[in-house]
Amino acid sequence: MTGAGSEFDFSRSALVIAGHGSTVNPDSSAPTLAHAESIRRRAIFAEVAVCFWKEEPGFREVLRMVDSPVVYIVPNFISEGYFTQTVIPRELELEGGITRRGGRTIFYCEPAGNHPAMTDLLLRQASAVAPGVSPSETSLLVVGHGTGLNENSAQAVRSQVAKINERGLYAEVLPAYMEEAPLISEWDSLASRSHVVVVPFFISDGLHSYQDIPVLLGLSAETGPAASQSAIFRRNPYRLRGRTLFYSGAIGADPRFAEVILDQVRAASASTTGA
Repeated sequence: MTGAGSEFDFSRSALVIAGHGSTVNPDSSAPTLAHAESIRRRAIFAEVAVCFWKEEPGFREVLRMVDSPVVYIVPNFISEGYFTQTVIPRELELEGGITRRGGRTIFYCEPAGNHPAMTDLLLRQASAVAPGVSPSETSLLVVGHGTGLNENSAQAVRSQVAKINERGLYAEVLPAYMEEAPLISEWDSLASRSHVVVVPFFISDGLHSYQDIPVLLGLSAETGPAASQSAIFRRNPYRLRGRTLFYSGAIGADPRFAEVILDQVRAASASTTGA
Protein backbone atom coordinates (compact mmCIF):
# COMPACT_ATOMS: atom_id res chain seq x y z
CA MET A 1 0.00 0.00 0.00
CA THR A 2 1.34 3.36 -0.98
CA GLY A 3 0.34 5.53 1.97
CA ALA A 4 -0.67 9.16 1.78
CA GLY A 5 1.42 11.24 -0.56
CA SER A 6 1.80 14.95 -1.26
CA GLU A 7 1.32 14.32 -5.00
CA PHE A 8 -2.40 13.78 -4.35
CA ASP A 9 -4.64 16.62 -3.24
CA PHE A 10 -8.19 15.59 -2.38
CA SER A 11 -9.02 18.66 -0.29
CA ARG A 12 -11.80 19.66 -2.72
CA SER A 13 -13.02 16.10 -3.25
CA ALA A 14 -15.55 13.80 -1.64
CA LEU A 15 -15.01 10.11 -0.94
CA VAL A 16 -18.01 7.79 -1.11
CA ILE A 17 -17.59 4.21 0.15
CA ALA A 18 -20.30 1.92 -1.21
CA GLY A 19 -21.10 -1.25 0.73
CA HIS A 20 -23.69 -4.00 0.62
CA GLY A 21 -25.22 -3.75 4.08
CA SER A 22 -27.90 -6.06 5.43
CA THR A 23 -31.44 -5.88 6.76
CA VAL A 24 -30.88 -8.89 9.03
CA ASN A 25 -27.29 -8.62 10.29
CA PRO A 26 -26.11 -5.48 12.10
CA ASP A 27 -22.43 -6.26 11.53
CA SER A 28 -22.53 -6.25 7.73
CA SER A 29 -22.05 -2.49 7.43
CA ALA A 30 -19.69 -2.13 10.40
CA PRO A 31 -16.36 -2.27 8.48
CA THR A 32 -17.54 0.26 5.88
CA LEU A 33 -18.62 2.66 8.62
CA ALA A 34 -15.39 2.12 10.57
CA HIS A 35 -13.14 2.70 7.55
CA ALA A 36 -15.10 5.82 6.60
CA GLU A 37 -14.66 7.22 10.10
CA SER A 38 -10.95 6.38 10.10
CA ILE A 39 -10.44 8.21 6.80
CA ARG A 40 -12.63 11.11 7.91
CA ARG A 41 -10.40 11.69 10.94
CA ARG A 42 -7.38 12.07 8.66
CA ALA A 43 -8.98 15.09 6.93
CA ILE A 44 -7.76 14.03 3.47
CA PHE A 45 -11.11 14.73 1.79
CA ALA A 46 -13.53 17.61 2.09
CA GLU A 47 -16.28 15.04 2.69
CA VAL A 48 -16.50 11.31 3.42
CA ALA A 49 -19.81 9.51 2.99
CA VAL A 50 -21.10 5.93 2.89
CA CYS A 51 -23.99 4.27 1.10
CA PHE A 52 -25.44 0.76 1.00
CA TRP A 53 -27.61 -1.52 -1.10
CA LYS A 54 -29.52 -2.93 1.88
CA GLU A 55 -29.27 -0.10 4.39
CA GLU A 56 -29.63 3.65 4.60
CA PRO A 57 -28.37 5.83 3.10
CA GLY A 58 -28.99 4.05 -0.19
CA PHE A 59 -26.95 4.22 -3.40
CA ARG A 60 -29.40 6.61 -5.06
CA GLU A 61 -29.24 9.10 -2.21
CA VAL A 62 -25.54 9.49 -1.64
CA LEU A 63 -24.59 11.89 -4.43
CA ARG A 64 -27.14 14.34 -3.04
CA MET A 65 -25.40 14.12 0.32
CA VAL A 66 -22.05 15.54 -0.88
CA ASP A 67 -21.34 18.93 -2.43
CA SER A 68 -17.74 18.63 -3.61
CA PRO A 69 -17.00 19.22 -7.32
CA VAL A 70 -15.02 15.97 -7.49
CA VAL A 71 -16.32 12.68 -6.09
CA TYR A 72 -14.52 9.34 -5.78
CA ILE A 73 -16.68 6.24 -5.33
CA VAL A 74 -14.99 3.09 -3.98
CA PRO A 75 -17.06 -0.13 -3.87
CA ASN A 76 -16.25 -1.90 -0.61
CA PHE A 77 -16.75 -5.32 -2.21
CA ILE A 78 -14.43 -8.31 -2.37
CA SER A 79 -14.42 -8.63 -6.17
CA GLU A 80 -15.80 -7.45 -9.47
CA GLY A 81 -19.30 -8.75 -10.01
CA TYR A 82 -22.97 -7.98 -10.30
CA PHE A 83 -22.99 -5.23 -7.70
CA THR A 84 -19.84 -3.44 -8.82
CA GLN A 85 -20.47 -3.80 -12.55
CA THR A 86 -24.25 -3.45 -12.73
CA VAL A 87 -26.03 -2.34 -9.56
CA ILE A 88 -23.82 0.54 -8.39
CA PRO A 89 -23.34 2.09 -11.87
CA ARG A 90 -27.10 1.79 -12.51
CA GLU A 91 -28.21 3.23 -9.17
CA LEU A 92 -25.72 6.12 -9.28
CA GLU A 93 -26.18 6.66 -13.03
CA LEU A 94 -22.50 6.28 -13.75
CA GLU A 95 -21.14 6.23 -17.29
CA GLY A 96 -17.94 4.29 -16.65
CA GLY A 97 -14.73 5.25 -14.92
CA ILE A 98 -15.52 8.96 -15.20
CA THR A 99 -18.94 10.61 -15.17
CA ARG A 100 -19.38 14.34 -15.64
CA ARG A 101 -22.75 15.61 -14.52
CA GLY A 102 -24.12 18.81 -13.03
CA GLY A 103 -20.73 20.49 -12.97
CA ARG A 104 -19.17 17.60 -11.08
CA THR A 105 -16.65 14.92 -12.01
CA ILE A 106 -17.35 11.50 -10.53
CA PHE A 107 -14.61 8.85 -10.51
CA TYR A 108 -15.67 5.22 -10.15
CA CYS A 109 -12.78 3.33 -8.58
CA GLU A 110 -11.82 -0.34 -8.53
CA PRO A 111 -13.42 -2.45 -5.76
CA ALA A 112 -11.38 -2.63 -2.57
CA GLY A 113 -11.05 -6.39 -2.99
CA ASN A 114 -9.13 -5.98 -6.26
CA HIS A 115 -6.18 -4.48 -4.39
CA PRO A 116 -2.98 -6.58 -4.30
CA ALA A 117 -2.82 -6.20 -0.51
CA MET A 118 -5.61 -8.79 -0.15
CA THR A 119 -3.06 -11.62 -0.05
CA ASP A 120 -1.18 -10.07 2.86
CA LEU A 121 -4.44 -9.34 4.69
CA LEU A 122 -5.52 -12.97 4.36
CA LEU A 123 -2.16 -14.15 5.68
CA ARG A 124 -2.35 -11.63 8.53
CA GLN A 125 -5.73 -13.01 9.60
CA ALA A 126 -4.54 -16.60 9.34
CA SER A 127 -1.48 -15.88 11.46
CA ALA A 128 -3.36 -13.87 14.07
CA VAL A 129 -6.03 -16.49 14.68
CA ALA A 130 -3.53 -19.32 15.23
CA PRO A 131 -0.56 -17.85 17.14
CA GLY A 132 2.26 -20.26 17.76
CA VAL A 133 0.98 -22.77 15.21
CA SER A 134 3.52 -23.58 12.50
CA PRO A 135 2.17 -22.82 8.99
CA SER A 136 4.31 -25.65 7.65
CA GLU A 137 2.14 -28.05 9.64
CA THR A 138 -1.18 -26.37 8.87
CA SER A 139 -3.90 -26.53 6.23
CA LEU A 140 -5.23 -23.07 5.29
CA LEU A 141 -8.72 -22.87 3.78
CA VAL A 142 -9.86 -19.63 2.12
CA VAL A 143 -13.66 -19.53 1.98
CA GLY A 144 -15.93 -17.79 -0.51
CA HIS A 145 -19.61 -17.92 -1.31
CA GLY A 146 -19.67 -19.86 -4.56
CA THR A 147 -22.62 -20.54 -6.94
CA GLY A 148 -23.43 -18.77 -10.19
CA LEU A 149 -24.55 -15.72 -8.25
CA ASN A 150 -20.96 -15.05 -7.21
CA GLU A 151 -18.77 -16.33 -10.05
CA ASN A 152 -16.22 -13.58 -9.66
CA SER A 153 -16.07 -14.10 -5.91
CA ALA A 154 -15.25 -17.78 -6.46
CA GLN A 155 -12.52 -16.81 -8.92
CA ALA A 156 -11.16 -14.26 -6.43
CA VAL A 157 -10.79 -17.06 -3.86
CA ARG A 158 -8.95 -19.28 -6.35
CA SER A 159 -6.65 -16.40 -7.26
CA GLN A 160 -5.76 -15.74 -3.62
CA VAL A 161 -5.15 -19.44 -2.98
CA ALA A 162 -2.72 -19.53 -5.91
CA LYS A 163 -0.87 -16.44 -4.66
CA ILE A 164 -0.53 -17.79 -1.12
CA ASN A 165 0.61 -21.19 -2.41
CA GLU A 166 3.36 -19.45 -4.37
CA ARG A 167 4.84 -18.19 -1.10
CA GLY A 168 5.26 -21.73 0.24
CA LEU A 169 4.29 -20.81 3.80
CA TYR A 170 1.57 -23.34 4.54
CA ALA A 171 1.60 -27.09 4.15
CA GLU A 172 -1.41 -26.66 1.88
CA VAL A 173 -3.72 -23.83 0.87
CA LEU A 174 -7.15 -24.75 -0.45
CA PRO A 175 -10.26 -22.97 -1.73
CA ALA A 176 -13.64 -23.83 -0.25
CA TYR A 177 -17.14 -22.49 -0.81
CA MET A 178 -20.47 -22.31 0.91
CA GLU A 179 -22.56 -23.45 -2.04
CA GLU A 180 -20.31 -25.16 -4.57
CA ALA A 181 -17.57 -27.76 -4.51
CA PRO A 182 -15.19 -27.97 -2.80
CA LEU A 183 -17.63 -27.38 0.06
CA ILE A 184 -16.51 -25.85 3.33
CA SER A 185 -18.87 -28.26 5.09
CA GLU A 186 -16.44 -31.02 4.01
CA TRP A 187 -13.39 -29.20 5.38
CA ASP A 188 -12.09 -32.23 7.26
CA SER A 189 -12.03 -34.26 4.03
CA LEU A 190 -10.32 -31.45 2.10
CA ALA A 191 -7.60 -30.65 4.64
CA SER A 192 -4.91 -33.24 5.33
CA ARG A 193 -3.16 -31.61 8.31
CA SER A 194 -4.13 -31.87 11.98
CA HIS A 195 -4.22 -28.06 12.30
CA VAL A 196 -6.73 -26.28 10.06
CA VAL A 197 -7.11 -22.51 9.72
CA VAL A 198 -10.24 -21.17 8.02
CA VAL A 199 -10.33 -17.56 6.77
CA PRO A 200 -13.52 -16.15 5.18
CA PHE A 201 -12.74 -14.03 2.12
CA PHE A 202 -15.53 -11.56 2.85
CA ILE A 203 -15.74 -7.84 3.54
CA SER A 204 -17.51 -8.14 6.88
CA ASP A 205 -18.25 -10.47 9.76
CA GLY A 206 -21.84 -10.56 8.61
CA LEU A 207 -24.45 -13.17 7.83
CA HIS A 208 -22.15 -15.55 5.95
CA SER A 209 -18.92 -15.48 7.93
CA TYR A 210 -20.36 -15.45 11.44
CA GLN A 211 -23.76 -17.04 11.10
CA ASP A 212 -23.78 -19.40 8.11
CA ILE A 213 -20.23 -20.74 7.88
CA PRO A 214 -20.00 -21.76 11.57
CA VAL A 215 -22.94 -24.11 10.95
CA LEU A 216 -21.28 -25.52 7.83
CA LEU A 217 -18.04 -26.06 9.76
CA GLY A 218 -19.89 -27.79 12.58
CA LEU A 219 -19.03 -25.16 15.18
CA SER A 220 -22.71 -24.65 15.98
CA ALA A 221 -25.85 -26.65 15.34
CA GLU A 222 -27.91 -23.73 14.09
CA THR A 223 -27.48 -20.21 12.83
CA GLY A 224 -26.44 -18.09 15.77
CA PRO A 225 -26.49 -14.38 16.56
CA ALA A 226 -24.45 -11.70 14.82
CA ALA A 227 -20.70 -11.55 15.42
CA SER A 228 -21.05 -8.65 17.83
CA GLN A 229 -23.32 -10.84 19.97
CA SER A 230 -21.40 -14.09 19.53
CA ALA A 231 -18.40 -15.74 21.17
CA ILE A 232 -17.47 -17.90 18.16
CA PHE A 233 -14.25 -16.04 17.41
CA ARG A 234 -13.19 -16.00 21.07
CA ARG A 235 -13.52 -19.78 21.43
CA ASN A 236 -10.57 -20.67 19.19
CA PRO A 237 -9.20 -23.26 18.85
CA TYR A 238 -11.92 -25.86 18.33
CA ARG A 239 -11.35 -29.58 18.68
CA LEU A 240 -13.59 -31.02 15.99
CA ARG A 241 -13.66 -34.13 13.82
CA GLY A 242 -10.26 -35.18 15.13
CA ARG A 243 -8.62 -31.85 14.17
CA THR A 244 -7.70 -28.54 15.74
CA LEU A 245 -9.68 -25.87 13.90
CA PHE A 246 -9.05 -22.11 14.01
CA TYR A 247 -11.76 -19.84 12.58
CA SER A 248 -10.84 -16.29 11.63
CA GLY A 249 -12.84 -13.13 11.15
CA ALA A 250 -13.36 -11.68 7.67
CA ILE A 251 -10.48 -9.69 6.20
CA GLY A 252 -12.53 -6.58 5.48
CA ALA A 253 -12.66 -5.74 9.17
CA ASP A 254 -8.87 -5.26 9.29
CA PRO A 255 -8.15 -1.57 10.07
CA ARG A 256 -5.58 -1.53 7.25
CA PHE A 257 -8.47 -1.86 4.81
CA ALA A 258 -8.90 1.92 5.06
CA GLU A 259 -5.52 2.31 3.35
CA VAL A 260 -6.67 -0.09 0.63
CA ILE A 261 -9.67 2.17 -0.04
CA LEU A 262 -7.39 5.20 -0.24
CA ASP A 263 -5.08 3.37 -2.64
CA GLN A 264 -8.00 2.68 -4.97
CA VAL A 265 -8.76 6.41 -5.00
CA ARG A 266 -5.14 7.27 -5.73
CA ALA A 267 -5.06 4.74 -8.56
CA ALA A 268 -8.21 6.21 -10.13
CA SER A 269 -6.83 9.73 -9.81
CA ALA A 270 -3.46 8.80 -11.30
CA SER A 271 -4.93 6.83 -14.22
CA THR A 272 -7.31 9.60 -15.23
CA THR A 273 -5.03 12.60 -14.89
CA GLY A 274 -5.69 14.86 -17.82
CA ALA A 275 -8.84 12.92 -18.83
